[in-house]
Amino acid sequence: MIRRALAALAAAVLVGCSGGGAGDGAPSEVPGEPVPTTHVTLPKSYRFEPPAIVVEPGATVTWTNEDDFPHTVHLLDGSDRTVRLPVGASGSLTFDGSGTYYYECSIHPQQMRGVVAVRG
Repeated sequence: MIRRALAALAAAVLVGCSGGGAGDGAPSEVPGEPVPTTHVTLPKSYRFEPPAIVVEPGATVTWTNEDDFPHTVHLLDGSDRTVRLPVGASGSLTFDGSGTYYYECSIHPQQMRGVVAVRG
């Protein structure tokens, strides 16, 4: 089940990297292979690590800011859900429904993009 979800997320990431989706709120590029985890760090390099994750419905994903600058996690699904991450802070979002949720740091949207695939 996780293998299929990872394959589906990998396909979504490749579509995102192909330049499509610029007008639908999806980022144009999300690097990396999808990883099954519920924890994402923001290391000192203006990025989300890992940038692409896959979780089960109902999972809570936590982001931890290890950088020296504040960041945000802003979902691009039209819901206006945003987590503010001051230096050293953590924040979480729960993903109840299946789907692909693209997000970015609203302070650094060109450098910091990610995706959460909810499959179950």
